[in-house]
Amino acid sequence: MGEQHHVKFPQEVLDEYTALGIDLPSLFSAGHLGERMDIRILEASAERVVATMPVEGNTQPYGLLHGGASAVLAETLGSVGAMMHGGITKVAVGVDLNCTHHRGVRSGLVTGVATPVHRGRSTATYEVVISDEQDRRVCTARLTCLLRDAGPAAGAPAGA
Repeated sequence: MGEQHHVKFPQEVLDEYTALGIDLPSLFSAGHLGERMDIRILEASAERVVATMPVEGNTQPYGLLHGGASAVLAETLGSVGAMMHGGITKVAVGVDLNCTHHRGVRSGLVTGVATPVHRGRSTATYEVVISDEQDRRVCTARLTCLLRDAGPAAGAPAGA
């Protein structure tokens, strides 16, 4: 399902998941929507999540990057950061997302970088800066996730 690519995880996080028999790089992705939008997660930790997304295929009728596409990229990155912060015992669920769109983009790749604003026991908030290939800010977003306790089936494949 989708093309495999390398995501950089901190070694201690890989070790934690491996000890539980979970192949984190295989489990970890931007999901079906992220695949459809060709979001590529390049780096993932609780301190920083980085991904790219092509403008082509993610535009609105005027040929500009769709604001909803920026929102999907931002929510993906913030959720990943919150998941990494919560660890194996928590599930991150987005509860608030806001995006400010600064400029239009017609082609190329955009890059999103998520960094924590707040990392608590029950919530995590990330700021996401999306930039174009000239490093100009396209969008600034903030996502807050609720960190829920993972049930016994968390991390298990669907239907398990």
